[in-house]
Amino acid sequence: MSAAPAHPREALYAGEKPLPAIAVCEHIAGNEKLILKSFSLQEELGPLFDLTCDCEDGAKAGQELEHAKMVARLLCSQANRHQKAGARIHDATHPAWRKEVEILLGEAGDRIAYLTLPKITSAAQALGMIDHVRESALRLGLARVIPIHVLLETHGGIREAHQIAALPWMETLDFGLMDLVSAHRGAISASAMRSPGQFEHKLLIRARTEVAAAALAQGIVPADGVTLDIRNPEIAYQDALRARREFGFMRKWSIHPTQIMPIINAMRPEHSEIRAGAGILLAAQKIAWGPIQFEGEMHDRATYRYYWELLQKAKVTGMTLPAEAEKAFF
Repeated sequence: MSAAPAHPREALYAGEKPLPAIAVCEHIAGNEKLILKSFSLQEELGPLFDLTCDCEDGAKAGQELEHAKMVARLLCSQANRHQKAGARIHDATHPAWRKEVEILLGEAGDRIAYLTLPKITSAAQALGMIDHVRESALRLGLARVIPIHVLLETHGGIREAHQIAALPWMETLDFGLMDLVSAHRGAISASAMRSPGQFEHKLLIRARTEVAAAALAQGIVPADGVTLDIRNPEIAYQDALRARREFGFMRKWSIHPTQIMPIINAMRPEHSEIRAGAGILLAAQKIAWGPIQFEGEMHDRATYRYYWELLQKAKVTGMTLPAEAEKAFF
């Protein structure tokens, strides 16, 4: 009889897809100066956040390809030491998006962390863009998956969130608040682009819930959109906390460096849960992941999966794990 797998990654997910263990904060920067500043911040803080280099809103009209080449150059530079930087390309209606994919993968295919596809209107449209990414990677000889992040900010995208989440190479579903409010043509007031309205308007509650539920059902990460207020980092913290606790979002966008650590802090697990989770997983590992009693409570594989993903979240947010769990699992 073969031994049971010792590591939770192998033992707990037979036939099931674990969530990607990725950063809880995604910071977006649109020009060379801000991208380099963001790389410097990654060096200062450690690899606690992902950087999205913006080829969509960051590029000047008519200079899209030059902008993509600049992004590819920076992705290949020594500044990208942690290799935790991706790029947002133009949407499917823009004539430059295919060439942007080819430039980014052709010049930085081994260094780019992910591609973000904006303004997706349907699963068919998303699949068409993903197919182009996959075909480009194959043609360029890239022996890797390029993780895909899809930004849902249209009625059609929200309506087909579950189908989109199930597409190949998907890693996150991102909730695009601003464009979605605008798409309601005045039915949702501008106050709902900020808190508390963004979390309380019934149409936005419905949309957020659909995005988060679709992502989690398919084993990918739901990511909340931006906080407009860049003068008060506490607002970003409270928005991230509410997105996580009330809607199940496990990642959030940042649009200013002062928002990064507040978002990370809001998304971190509680220390008490980390200690409990480490103890439960270590005890379960000793009996080959069978049911256990721990401090007066019964636990089995359902709670083991919960605590394993909790420990991974703690790890990617820079928290210190109990030494025995760190040694056993990481």
